Amino acid sequence: MTATSDSPTVRPARPDDVDQIVELIRDLATYEKEPDAVRLTPQRLREQLFGESPAIFCHVIDADGSEGAETPRLDGIALWFLNYSTWEGTHGIYLEDLYVRPEARGTGKGKALLRNLAAIANQRGYSRVEWSVLKWNQPSIDFYRSIGAFPMEEWDTFRLTGDALAEFGGN
Repeated sequence: MTATSDSPTVRPARPDDVDQIVELIRDLATYEKEPDAVRLTPQRLREQLFGESPAIFCHVIDADGSEGAETPRLDGIALWFLNYSTWEGTHGIYLEDLYVRPEARGTGKGKALLRNLAAIANQRGYSRVEWSVLKWNQPSIDFYRSIGAFPMEEWDTFRLTGDALAEFGGN
C-alpha cells in the first residue's frame, strides 16, 4: 500500500523487523493485562513469517522519520492469517493482532493498517476481515465502529487450550 497525503505507508514485514514485532506483541499483551502470556520468540516468529510455507502474515508501519533507516522503528503492526467462510465460499482475513504504540495513536496509523487489510481482501476477492476485541477495550471498540465494523452479537468465541486441549486431544 502506498501512502496518500492523509495515510501513512504500510508495508509487508521484513525479517529484520521481527525483533520489534515481538516487542510490540509484548506491549499489546501488557495493554491487554496479560504481560506474562507471550511465549513467542523472535526465532519462532521469523520461521513462521518467512519459512517455506508461511501461514501467517504481517504488515507494519514505520515511525515518522525512520522510513529510510537501515532498521526503521516500527510504530504499529497488523499480524493476520487466512480464514474461510463455507457460506460465502471464500477466504477472509483474521486479524490476530493490531497494535500501534501509544505515542503514535490518533495519527491514522491504526486506520492505515486496517485499510491495508481491507484492500488486500478486496483485491483477492475475500469476503471479510474480522478480529476479536476485549469487551472492556472501549477505545478500540469505538475506533472499530468508526470505520464501519460491527460486533457479531449472536456469536461467542470459544477456545480449547492448555490442559483441556491436551486431555481432549488424547495427550
